[in-house]
Amino acid sequence: MEQRFHVHAAWDPEASVWISSSNIPGLVVEADTLGEFIELVEALAPEMLADNLGIKGPVPVEVHANRTLDLMVA
Repeated sequence: MEQRFHVHAAWDPEASVWISSSNIPGLVVEADTLGEFIELVEALAPEMLADNLGIKGPVPVEVHANRTLDLMVA
């Protein structure tokens, strides 16, 4: 059975950064923007999968993000 990999991006309002949780061993990502977060996942996840799990070739990685917005409603 194929293992499914995921990375979750959550907004930390106190630090004003996106932080990661993931089932990819060794992958820790923190970024100012969601775009930067995705770029770091694309750059770091393949290395972590190869080095820590011995995986080679294409691997789907699901990325999910959530952030709560406090909006002023008139």
